[in-house]
Amino acid sequence: MQIVDLHCDALMKMWEGKGRMSFLNSPELDTNKNRLSDGEIKIQCFAIFIPPEVKSDEKFQAALDQIHYFYTEVLGKHSEMKQIKDWEDIQLLAPGEIGIMLTLEGVDPIGNDLHRLHILYQLGVRSVGLTWNYANLAADGAREPRGGGLTLLGEEIVRFHNEHKILTDVSHLSEKAFWDVMDLAEYPIASHSNARALCNHPRNLNDSQSCAMFSKGGMIHVVFCPYFVKKEGTVFISDLIKHIDHFCSLGGVKKIGFGSDFDGIDSYIKGLENASCYQNLINELLKYYSEEQVAGFAHQNFINYVSNIG
Repeated sequence: MQIVDLHCDALMKMWEGKGRMSFLNSPELDTNKNRLSDGEIKIQCFAIFIPPEVKSDEKFQAALDQIHYFYTEVLGKHSEMKQIKDWEDIQLLAPGEIGIMLTLEGVDPIGNDLHRLHILYQLGVRSVGLTWNYANLAADGAREPRGGGLTLLGEEIVRFHNEHKILTDVSHLSEKAFWDVMDLAEYPIASHSNARALCNHPRNLNDSQSCAMFSKGGMIHVVFCPYFVKKEGTVFISDLIKHIDHFCSLGGVKKIGFGSDFDGIDSYIKGLENASCYQNLINELLKYYSEEQVAGFAHQNFINYVSNIG
């Protein structure tokens, strides 16, 4: 069954490796080309993430460097990889082709310069999370003790997203910033978050947040990071499915997708160690859900969502 995965950090790994990794088959990449093909990934989103220790005046160049690897190593060397820059491009993917899309995890690289955001948009970024875990000039993140909401700049960024049909990703926001986004964003999404009711971690969404997302038509893509699935012990695919069950109980059966966080995690759910293992999850889901519902989780819910953006 074909898969849409809304979040991986392969570009960060390739940037940290200074281009020495082969996107085709490097074992260090959970989402290398061969593993994406083996897992039957139809669309893979590639996050631009700049680690917090990078100096502020170097972050935009680091973002451009990661985009360089996207264009040269991922897109440039693999003709079957097709960039998604318009939502209609998804419908144009041929059999055997993999759609790939740039996303931004934290707007730190733009500082307070919206011209830089426009440059990233021109280069293909189509989903943006305002923060990582901590505060920046746009908002507070989920691990920022202050717990503040959007700044005036953050509000301006969300309006930019609305104007350009960019997804506004809430996965790393503080709760206050989440609600501010929900008031403003026309295209909200959680690219990689689980249910706080099952795993009490600040990166997860509580039931009120989840219901608000579903009511607004947005989607929640479950994440494979073990720390966000279960508090302790070995984590199995069945534990992840409990989060899908919970979101379904809140009315989200047609608003659930996947956002693995592969290449951004250093421990794994048993049976989901890299992108090639995706069908293990599908096979388990088919034991509990109809084929139509599982196809929704795997790809169709997201395709339906963005097709309405136009």
